[in-house]
Amino acid sequence: MLNDASGFSQVFIACGYTDMRLGIDGLASMVQSSFQLDPFHTGILFLFCGRRTDRIKGLVFEGDGFLLLYKRLEKGRFQWPRSETEMKTLTPQQYKWLMEGLAIEQKKAIQKISSVAIL
Repeated sequence: MLNDASGFSQVFIACGYTDMRLGIDGLASMVQSSFQLDPFHTGILFLFCGRRTDRIKGLVFEGDGFLLLYKRLEKGRFQWPRSETEMKTLTPQQYKWLMEGLAIEQKKAIQKISSVAIL
């Protein structure tokens, strides 16, 4: 479920460290108080990561209640942004990189060209 973000309208990640002992109410409260976002929008995925970068939690509101997702990697680690204490929006490509264990800010990514002029 977490390997594919096509079912979500937006994906936000909480940069920095999150207390992974928090449950649905604690994470929803963090989204509201610390990041001034509304966790009650359907289809928005909020991701959190603690000090151990081999596991993440996701919070989604489905209209009638919250869904708490938990993923633990058997091998490898997530490249989680640690320098900031803010919520970032991820593009579908950044989400794919994150789930593949890569950093969300790729310094050497090839830029796509919108139109090509033939010489």
